[in-house]
Amino acid sequence: MALPTEGPGPGGVIHDIGYRPYTGPRLGTASAARSLFATGLLNAYGIGRSGRAKILPMVLLAFMLVPAAIMVAIMVTLGLTEGFINYGSYPVQLMLLIVIFVAAQAPVLFSRDLRSGAISLYLARPLGASAFALIRWSSLFVAVLVFVGVPIIVLYVGALSAEADFAEHTGEFAAAMVGVILLAAVLATLSALVAAHTRRRGLAVGVTIIALLISTGVVTAVQAITSEMGNEVGARIAGLLSPFSLVDGVQAELLGGVGSFQVSPGTTAWGLLYLAVALAVIAGGLWVLVRYYRKQAGR
Repeated sequence: MALPTEGPGPGGVIHDIGYRPYTGPRLGTASAARSLFATGLLNAYGIGRSGRAKILPMVLLAFMLVPAAIMVAIMVTLGLTEGFINYGSYPVQLMLLIVIFVAAQAPVLFSRDLRSGAISLYLARPLGASAFALIRWSSLFVAVLVFVGVPIIVLYVGALSAEADFAEHTGEFAAAMVGVILLAAVLATLSALVAAHTRRRGLAVGVTIIALLISTGVVTAVQAITSEMGNEVGARIAGLLSPFSLVDGVQAELLGGVGSFQVSPGTTAWGLLYLAVALAVIAGGLWVLVRYYRKQAGR
């Protein structure tokens, strides 16, 4: 049992109850950043959380992989190596799964700390508010990149296994992966903004799903109507309103891909406009996100 000792003032007593100072290695800010990034990435797939938290991301990832596995099996069995795979359209065809994953996992990284008040403890560390926000965003960006990119890698490996033309498929695969990187960055930015500002997980999930699906539905409807009316400019402007049509336009016009929406940019100038809007969404969204976390640190 710890024994009391006389304190510095009259009547003061200091009790030694056994606490010892930390004597292990101090790894510094870079190690803290790596740890925060890795923890966020694993948490996005439920790893390091409860068993229940793993169900949704893992089931969604399995659903993303099943069509790719079936297509590879058909390719290898029947020898369909030409015109069977469109790497760039795969994310658009499975858009609903991607939207649910992004909407459900963004609050894990951006809502919990803010809602519980634990954010004040994180921001008291040397990382700072800006670094914390950007590292959280990086974790979500890589999680979405893995979710969308792995099935396309499976398709590419399957095509090569079926003895498809290496040069042709490698070019299409590389273009699709550039589009996947851009799509993951846009989706991570938008979903992070919603999750950070709403704080309530259910509300963040609902707002993100509705916003992404409705915007894509509006693009599809407006492009169908304006195309029927012969208004190509209106259809191209409508394509700027959804992350999926935005990235699809960049892929179709600048990367040599095949567009999945009714109207593609059509010219290089429009393709560059689509790319500029996508980059502006990412840069502007990150600026707002960092500014919001700085404000939280100042409270």
